[in-house]
Amino acid sequence: MSALTNAALPAGFQLDQYRIERQLSHGGFSIVYLASDATGKPVAIKEYLPNSLALRKEGEITPHIASQHQAAFRYGMKCFFEEGRSLAKLMHPNVVRVLNFFRTNGTVYMVMEFEKGRTLNEYIQKHRGKVPERFIRAVFSRTLNGLREVHAHKMLHLDIKPSNIYLRTNGTPLLLDFGAARQTLMAEQPMLKPMYTPGFAPPEQYTDRDKLGPWSDLYSVGASMYACIIGSAPPRADERIKLETLMPLAERKPPGYSMELLETVDWCLQLDPLKRPQSAYSLQKAVMRRKEGDELPPGLFADASSRLKSFIERG
Repeated sequence: MSALTNAALPAGFQLDQYRIERQLSHGGFSIVYLASDATGKPVAIKEYLPNSLALRKEGEITPHIASQHQAAFRYGMKCFFEEGRSLAKLMHPNVVRVLNFFRTNGTVYMVMEFEKGRTLNEYIQKHRGKVPERFIRAVFSRTLNGLREVHAHKMLHLDIKPSNIYLRTNGTPLLLDFGAARQTLMAEQPMLKPMYTPGFAPPEQYTDRDKLGPWSDLYSVGASMYACIIGSAPPRADERIKLETLMPLAERKPPGYSMELLETVDWCLQLDPLKRPQSAYSLQKAVMRRKEGDELPPGLFADASSRLKSFIERG
């Protein structure tokens, strides 16, 4: 069943108080739609529908779940619902805003604010190997602001990567698509295949889930900064455990980047969780410091925002 793709709800479908406009994305765990609320305001709606457990054919509304997958599907639905409840408590400009969550059609939906912009991944692809250091520092100092708020609420993101860092048209970053429900589901249901993102997931997500903590998200932040600098993800952590294949950036010395930034990324990408930054705040301080005592100037982010804004407008 996992090889099959679930059919999306059709455009014009009335889902509770929302009208589906079109599909935005389709992953192995969920489908995301652009929809409008009763006032016509656009929203993004995420539908819990893991391909490995559920099947919905074209023209159907309620998914079919085989009897052997019922328990896992219900457990995952509960985790997804609880994640929506937790995220709805977060009010931060750098974290996706959850407006509503509800159950219908045999599954669960999470309603989020819809923002215009592009993902950091799209920016990296367009500027491969030429993402300016000032831009990296500006984006990630703000992203870490959001992550500090997440961690303060005793939550982990567990799926930070450039495609889950969204850059609004004004250049400010937004953390999207939390992976905690997927991770919890996999931990409790061993028959499900892991949904790690190779290169961005820390080693403890593969080997020792008891060691997961804020430092796990910070590995992923470091991997995302690495992708900005190199243009691609670092080697997979599970492969690095067997045979270290990652040359530290401080040794690789890609041109155009300060040693301070390269060493900060290397710090995040340590295989041993205890050798990484232990809090988003400690990493944020390093990201915002060019050299000892040199904090980011106040106008830096405005400069980065205007560059990003012009990039988005150019398409």
